[in-house]
Amino acid sequence: MQAMIKTNSPTARAWNRLKRNKPALFGMGWIFIVVFLAVLGYKITPDSTPHCNNQMLRIKLQPPGFSTDILQVKKDLEIPKKNFFSQMFYGQETPYKWIPIESYKQNGDTLEILTFGGDPMTYPLHGNSDFKVVNKKFRLGTDNFGRDILSRIILGSRISLIVGFIAVLISLIIGLSLGAIAGYRGGKIDDLIMFLVNTVWSIPTLLLVFAIVLAFGRGIGIIFLAVGLTMWVDVARIVRGQVLAVKQMQYIEAARAFGFSSFRIIFKHILPNILGPVMVIAAANFATAILLEAGLSYLGFGVQPPTPSWGTMLNENYGYAISGKPMLALIPAIAVMLLVLSFNLLGNGLRDALDVTTK
Repeated sequence: MQAMIKTNSPTARAWNRLKRNKPALFGMGWIFIVVFLAVLGYKITPDSTPHCNNQMLRIKLQPPGFSTDILQVKKDLEIPKKNFFSQMFYGQETPYKWIPIESYKQNGDTLEILTFGGDPMTYPLHGNSDFKVVNKKFRLGTDNFGRDILSRIILGSRISLIVGFIAVLISLIIGLSLGAIAGYRGGKIDDLIMFLVNTVWSIPTLLLVFAIVLAFGRGIGIIFLAVGLTMWVDVARIVRGQVLAVKQMQYIEAARAFGFSSFRIIFKHILPNILGPVMVIAAANFATAILLEAGLSYLGFGVQPPTPSWGTMLNENYGYAISGKPMLALIPAIAVMLLVLSFNLLGNGLRDALDVTTK
C-alpha cells in the first residue's frame, strides 16, 4: 500500500513524466556534467595555474589535438604548495618554466635546446633535477597567447554557473516576495508593486544591465547584481498570478479562519503549492543569465582578463573565425549554446512534467 502511495504521489508522477522526456534528460545530464567539471576545476584542468594562464607564445594558435615536448625548467623562486581544496578552487602556481621544444641536449652544466619554431637556446643547470621534459597534448588547441583552451573552457564554466545561480537566487528572492505580497494583499499594494514591475519590464534588459554595471563598476560581484536585478520581474508576474488563483481556495480560507498570519499563509501554505511554475521560470532565467554574462564579457563589461570566461574567450578570438582558425571562436560559442540549450530543454521538461492537466 505504501509503495502504491509513493508511486502515485504528485512528485513521483512528475518524475516519471520527466524521465520519459529524452530532451529534458539530455539537458539534465549535460548540466550535471558541466557542474561536475566546474566543481573539480583546477584538479582536472591540464593547466592548473591560477586562471589557467600559463602562456607559451611559441605555440599560440595551434589546432585541436596538437602535441609537443615541453621543457620544464625549475624556477629560482620557491613556490609554496597549497592544500587540496586551495588547489581545486584557486589553482597552483607551477614551480617550472614551460618552454616548448623540438629537441634538447645536456652538455655538462648547460642545457642546449632547439625551441619550437627552430630557435637555439641554452640554459645553465645546477643539477639533473632542475629540468624535465614531458609531452603535452592540447586537445582543443591553444589560443593567441599559447594557453590551453580546454583548461580555460572548463574553468570558464564556473563563471557561467555561478553567475546563473546567484542571479537566479536574487531574482527568486525579490520576485517571490513582491509577487506573493502583490497577489495576496491586492488593492493599492498590488497597484504599486505592479507599477514597479511594469516600469522595470519596459526597460530593455541589456540596457538595464549596462546601466547597473556603469553605475557600480565592473567586477564579478556587480555582474551577479546586474543580471539578478533584471530577471525578477518575470518571477513576480508569474507568482502574482498564481497567488491570485490559489488564495481563493478553501484551505487558504481555513488558514485565515484559524487566525494564521499573512506571512505564514503566504510562505507556508501558498508558495509551496506554486513552486512548479517557479521552477520552470527559474530554469529559463538560468539560461538567460548565462547568455547575459557571456554577452557582457564579450563586450568587455563582464569578467575581466585573465579570469577565463566563455564570453571573454569569444571576445579574444572572434577575429580568427574568418581567418582560417574558426575553432578558436566556435569552441566557447558551442559551450555557451549547449549549456543554454540544456537549461531550456530542462525547463520545457519541467513544464510538461508539472502540468497536471496532461498525461
